[in-house]
Amino acid sequence: MGRVLLVAGSRGMAGAAALAAEAALRGGAGYAVVACPGSIAPEMTAAVPGALLRLCGESTRETLLAEDGPALAEEMTKAQSLVLGPGLGMEESTGRLVLDLVCRADLPLPMVLDADGLNHLACAEAAPRLPDSAILTPHPGEAAKLLGMDSAARVQEDRDAALAHLVEKFGAVVLLKGKDTLVGAPSLPPWTNRTGNPGMATAGSGDVLSGLLGALLARGLSPWDAARLAAHLHGQAGDACAARLGRESMLASDILEDLPRAILDFQCSSS
Repeated sequence: MGRVLLVAGSRGMAGAAALAAEAALRGGAGYAVVACPGSIAPEMTAAVPGALLRLCGESTRETLLAEDGPALAEEMTKAQSLVLGPGLGMEESTGRLVLDLVCRADLPLPMVLDADGLNHLACAEAAPRLPDSAILTPHPGEAAKLLGMDSAARVQEDRDAALAHLVEKFGAVVLLKGKDTLVGAPSLPPWTNRTGNPGMATAGSGDVLSGLLGALLARGLSPWDAARLAAHLHGQAGDACAARLGRESMLASDILEDLPRAILDFQCSSS
C-alpha cells in the first residue's frame, strides 16, 4: 500500500537505512525505495532484500551529495511519502541536498524528517518553510539543536513548552521522543503517548519509528494521525519486546520483530 522513498544511509551507517526500510515494509508499504550511496549497496541488499535501491554514485561513493538532488526529485514524483535522514551523515554537501529536497514546493510530498535530516535542518541559517504534511521526529538532543538550546536537559525541563516552540517554529507536526512521547501540530492540543519503555532508548529505535511513519503516510493517513498511531504502535512493540527479552538487552531489530504483532493487535482491538 503505497511507495515510500527513504533518502538514507552512508558508509558506516547502512544499518539506519536498513532498519527504516524494513519498518516501512512491516508497516504495510507496498514498496520501500532506499536512495543511498553506491558503497553501501551490498549491505542494503543483504539486510533488506525486499527493498528497492536507488543508488547514487559509483561503488566508492560514501555519502549522498547535493548533486543527487535532480535524480531524487524524480524519485519523489513516484512516491507517496518521503523519509529523510536516517544515517545520512553530516557532510556539508549532504546538508544542501536535505534542504533542497525539503524546500521543493513543486513536490509537496508527505515527509518524515529524522536523525541527520533534523541535524542538517538545525544547521540552516533560517528555518525553511516545510510542507504542511511534514513530520519532525526529534529526540531531546535534536530538539535542543533545532531550538538553539545548549543541552537536551533544557528540553527535558519543560517538554510541553519545547514541543510548542518546535510546532510554532516549523509549522509542522512534531513527535518529541522520550518518556511519554509527545505529538503536537498547529492549532491542535498536544497528545501524549503512553506505550513504550526505557529499553527503547537504544541505537536504531528511532529509525524503526521513521520507517513506520513513512508507511502510514504512504497508506494515506494524515500527518497528525500517522504520528500518533506510529508512536503508539512503536511503543507497544517495544513493550512486547521488553516482556520477551528484558529492557537491558533490547535491540532496535528486536522492536522491529515485534511490530507485526503490535499492528495486528491494534487492528483486532479497533474492529
